[in-house]
Amino acid sequence: MAKQALVSIISVNFNETEATLEMLRSLKKTTYASTEVIVVDNGSRENPEEKILAEFPDVLFIRSNVNLGFAGGNNLAVARSNGDFLFFINNDTVVGPGLISGLVGQFSKIEKLGAISPKIYYHPDMVKGETQMIQYAGTTEVNTITGRNRTLGEKEIDTGQFTTEVETPYVHGAAMMISREVLEKVGPLPEVFFLYYEELDWCEKIRRAGFKVFIDPSVFIYHKESLAVGGDSPLKVYFQTRNRLLFMRRNQAGLRLVIFALFLILFTVPKNLLKYTLAGKWDHIKAFTKGIFWNLNHPKDRVSALGW
Repeated sequence: MAKQALVSIISVNFNETEATLEMLRSLKKTTYASTEVIVVDNGSRENPEEKILAEFPDVLFIRSNVNLGFAGGNNLAVARSNGDFLFFINNDTVVGPGLISGLVGQFSKIEKLGAISPKIYYHPDMVKGETQMIQYAGTTEVNTITGRNRTLGEKEIDTGQFTTEVETPYVHGAAMMISREVLEKVGPLPEVFFLYYEELDWCEKIRRAGFKVFIDPSVFIYHKESLAVGGDSPLKVYFQTRNRLLFMRRNQAGLRLVIFALFLILFTVPKNLLKYTLAGKWDHIKAFTKGIFWNLNHPKDRVSALGW
């Protein structure tokens, strides 16, 4: 009988110990035996090590005294991992049955598979008890003019419209698996983003290396969307604005980048300033403009998947 491949399950905690514990409890129900679980605490106000290890003594716990961001926290665990596959999972998730074995199995079925995500449902607590409201079932490409893309299935009730594994441009950072082979070829998550867009940039690099990115809707997780950051907080506005521009700078060039910049100046900036002004969201205006000016003040932070 062939030896089961080892999967390193990696999650980052930031001031949400109870959510992390719930996620770990759900992992206990998975049937895949060959795993190691690594939890990184990303500079939480209170160190949750004692509480986590009291209930889950087999977890490898890593404590960072400062918040290293999504990529930085995950990369701490990557450096300590031993798995043939690495499964990155948000701490505000609950896994469905057969998740790990289902994703691992796809790597032997799909040639040159680089990264894969399961279908993601909104957690019932976030959508008035609805158990099958989809958050993610794949994506479209990032539009070269707007710098935006669309998440397939988002806020749809699952009626069986997504049932077959298909290629997609980007995995979802809340639940994504890659192989050790891919990690060694493309490197770890890009830490310059800190929060949001890391997995999109990573997938661009993975695909440029000749690997494929897939969604497997036969397995799923529940996700408490924006539990740690807030649904429409100024922090989220800042990082999404900052990193959308950074992503485009890193992954577009020449005329395409010029067209994106013109669209930003002539349409995106006026639209958002008007929207936030009419809503009286002055902190959002500050966050939005701060995100733009970060890019102007960091012209050298565009080292990218294109190799610039």
